[in-house]
Amino acid sequence: MTEIKQAIGLMSGTSMDGIDIALVRTDGRSFVERGPSLSITYPDGFRARLKQGLADARSIRSRDERPGILARLERDLTLHHAIAVNDFLHVHGIDRETIDLIGFHGQTVLHRPDEGVTVQIGDGPLLAAETRIPVVYDMRANDMAHGGQGAPLIPAYHAALAAGLAGRCKMPVVFVNIGGISNLTYVGTDGTLAAFDSGPGNMLIDQWVEAHTGAAFDAGGAIAAGGTVDEALAQRYLAHSFFTGNIRRSLDRNDFLPPEKGEISLADGARTLAFVSAAAILKSAAHLPQRPKTYVVSGGGRKNAAIMQALEELVARQDAGVLSADVLGLDGDSMEAEAWAYLAVRSLEGLPLSYPATTGCDAPVSGGILARPGA
Repeated sequence: MTEIKQAIGLMSGTSMDGIDIALVRTDGRSFVERGPSLSITYPDGFRARLKQGLADARSIRSRDERPGILARLERDLTLHHAIAVNDFLHVHGIDRETIDLIGFHGQTVLHRPDEGVTVQIGDGPLLAAETRIPVVYDMRANDMAHGGQGAPLIPAYHAALAAGLAGRCKMPVVFVNIGGISNLTYVGTDGTLAAFDSGPGNMLIDQWVEAHTGAAFDAGGAIAAGGTVDEALAQRYLAHSFFTGNIRRSLDRNDFLPPEKGEISLADGARTLAFVSAAAILKSAAHLPQRPKTYVVSGGGRKNAAIMQALEELVARQDAGVLSADVLGLDGDSMEAEAWAYLAVRSLEGLPLSYPATTGCDAPVSGGILARPGA
């Protein structure tokens, strides 16, 4: 019998708003028992440093380089995560000794799949030392070394979740994660798995709103609610070669940029970019093996009413439905963090984290580096 492990997943996504933490009991295969979760917001000053880190990372040519502020930023980011783990254990009354493993994503500062380079800052050995818990980190690099795009890695977890949804939603089902960049995982009626990034999620909206108001995002889609879609601008985004190419690839933050200031009003820009986020999902879904019957949505984008309204209207035209992950008893906020806990256990077991149909790697491949306390 495969041993069940208790793992914590740590995710800091492309929106750079904070750390999502989740506890999962799993064998890294079909057994998944979801535990408590917690989100911790980064201070404004630290978010500003992360943005500077993105700028400094543009000069990276070898993934071990840490130009500009990145070396100090990597240490401080890791310490933020260590504090988050300690707070999480305290808040939920969890004994540290019962945690077998931490899955540590780190912060992506550079992702150039066409060049085979991906950089997630985060010091696994330091996190292991600070938390006194073994850590699996750097889980994307091995996929790239085997010809993959390094993303998305969450499909292995989606496949495990889909097994528990039988009879509760129409198949085929697509899990849609609307983070800074959105991604899709298709699970067919026969278990066929396919996955890829689908386009910009919250990223463009966040950048647009922050540039105009200083707010980090459009809470609930309130700004977008006062605007209308500019069809010409929307089509400019949707005509991007990312959607028309036959090869699915993973995205970097710089692949899509927000409109220029003054090009459109704040509200119309927010509404148009929300529409683009939804329409991008449908355009990319056209590359799936079959047309989905159900879209299960997680991530921060599901809280933006303008994105969800547009997505529901577009999906309805294809005789399909949209469900928030929460309606199915899943946690739309912590799913990626849960996935990183699950993937850490798979890494420990030497099981694949990615597949040719999810990242384009040559063959199913595991990944990650294990750091033990005191090693």
